[in-house]
Amino acid sequence: MIETHNYVIVGGGLEGLAIAWSLADRGETDIVVLERGTLCSGMTGKSSGVVRCHYGSPSLAAMAWYGVDIFTRATEIFGDDMGFQQCGYVVGVGEDNLGPLHANVAMMRSLDIDVQLIDHAAMGSLWPGMHLDDFAAFAYEPLGGRGEAYLAGMAFAASARTLGVRIRQSTPVRALLRRPRDDVYGVALADGSEIHAGTVILAAGPWTPALAAGVGVDLDIKAQRAQLVLVDQGEPTPVVPVLSDLAGLSYLCREPNGELLFGNSDHSAPRYIDPDDYVNRADESTVDTAIRKLGHRLPEMPDPRITGSYVGAYDVTPDYNPVIGPAPVDGLFLAAGFSGHGFKISPAVGKLVADLVTDGKTELPNVDPHDFRYSRFAENDPLVSPHPYLGAGEMR
Repeated sequence: MIETHNYVIVGGGLEGLAIAWSLADRGETDIVVLERGTLCSGMTGKSSGVVRCHYGSPSLAAMAWYGVDIFTRATEIFGDDMGFQQCGYVVGVGEDNLGPLHANVAMMRSLDIDVQLIDHAAMGSLWPGMHLDDFAAFAYEPLGGRGEAYLAGMAFAASARTLGVRIRQSTPVRALLRRPRDDVYGVALADGSEIHAGTVILAAGPWTPALAAGVGVDLDIKAQRAQLVLVDQGEPTPVVPVLSDLAGLSYLCREPNGELLFGNSDHSAPRYIDPDDYVNRADESTVDTAIRKLGHRLPEMPDPRITGSYVGAYDVTPDYNPVIGPAPVDGLFLAAGFSGHGFKISPAVGKLVADLVTDGKTELPNVDPHDFRYSRFAENDPLVSPHPYLGAGEMR
């Protein structure tokens, strides 16, 4: 027997579950989510969970601002706080990036995003003991902070289920189904069965390109290795803002247990992995980089030591921005290539996709769906910041 649904969502990670909840919240409940393993067991669980609006693209900034509101009201909406801690978020830049900082802050303010320029004294009070001399200026988002992608995904899933969405785990999709030279009409599962649907939404992270290729859709998405290092300073880190250090090209987050999470922001020499077969620990050069950069930025750490590391993958497109929109094949909708932005914009991704597949337009303020269209790469019109940061433009 063949199942039939209005919507099949391939991928039970954060984005797929946000889409499922958003569709159900609109009253579209004939939905099945297919996850090859367990929910959020792919790259969702490797997310650093940063919440920030500091982008050069107005659409991305607006999507992140929408996300801030949802995360702030998560307990009210979902009965679950999604692990969100509103500790704030700071971008620090050197002299060479003062122009882009001021331009991007002005753009964010034009969207009514709560962001302010702060001086060294204010930054020193927000994060005591930090070496600040090589920073020229800071932009502070008091409503930013840190969440937990796994918890967010599970909250979306639980709420979607209560609205009638079916979620099937341990259900790998073998292929998309397409009529010859015509539309996509469903999926073939690994067990040989089929599920047919009016719309297939492909939200499978770095596994998306292989499935899309099976129906003739070429997606230039690679799995870029992202290495994270955990550090105990020798005493618990107090509650401090997330720092995006664009002078030293790194970022720092306080873990719930008081440790620090260190990530590298230098994407000038990316490395790619097979998301099904890679070593899940930072390599020696990354650990050395973490030690060097932390020693410079936090010279007063009393007794620092590395406590662990892990590796995830950004599903990156050529312009480091997602593809969200119809595929060039009827019946297939794409939501992939989130390039490190996925957690913070996931609530907006859910709404954007739900709006577009039901109405063909979105109610999200200040978000232009045209920015994320599949065809932009063939048109040589990538989504890039008008005011990129020197040395750190890829994820901005």
